[in-house]
Amino acid sequence: MKIPSRLLCLPLLCCALSSALAAEIGVVGLFPGKAVLVVEGNQPKTYSVGSTITNGIKLIAADNETATVDVNGKRQVLAIGQYVHRAAASTSNNVVLQADSLGHFTAKGQINGGSSLNMLVDTGASLIAIPAADAVRLGINYKAGQLGRASTANGIVTVYKIRLDSVKIGDLELQQVDASVLEGGLTFTLLGMSFLNRVEMRREGDQMTLTKRF
Repeated sequence: MKIPSRLLCLPLLCCALSSALAAEIGVVGLFPGKAVLVVEGNQPKTYSVGSTITNGIKLIAADNETATVDVNGKRQVLAIGQYVHRAAASTSNNVVLQADSLGHFTAKGQINGGSSLNMLVDTGASLIAIPAADAVRLGINYKAGQLGRASTANGIVTVYKIRLDSVKIGDLELQQVDASVLEGGLTFTLLGMSFLNRVEMRREGDQMTLTKRF
């Protein structure tokens, strides 16, 4: 197959891949139903949709703009010059969220190892924010926290700042995460920046991948 001029310069791409130790598969060419990939720094090879690229990774869609790969059951959409890295196959450091009909991302998680609850991803919230009713249900002694006040759409409410032992979303778990408990003005838990600042957020269409950073 003739390689079109829109392909990236292969020497530059291979250099970039070799410098990124986590890199596994780079996209260097795209066609309807096919993708030209560099696997583990080897020579480019053309794969058809449905082909297994390497262990746990399969090409499931391709057109002139993007290639979609399935990495251990998780989909990633890649353009020319992008790559799949080994971290994407890890089940302990990643979680993929799906947007709802309104474009919001929600996650089912656990706080302090308790029963599961739904959380709304909110980059505008500085901390994880928990309604007092949920905190009571989870057995959190929030009134031992730092007392404060906060303004909500329903007026001024009492707030307690606390530190959670653990927050787990899927297989991704963080320890010692700051949070606030609101006595009013909130009906569901917000997954705020005290958690999100410690993960890498990557959005691809209606999916968001969270990858643990530290």
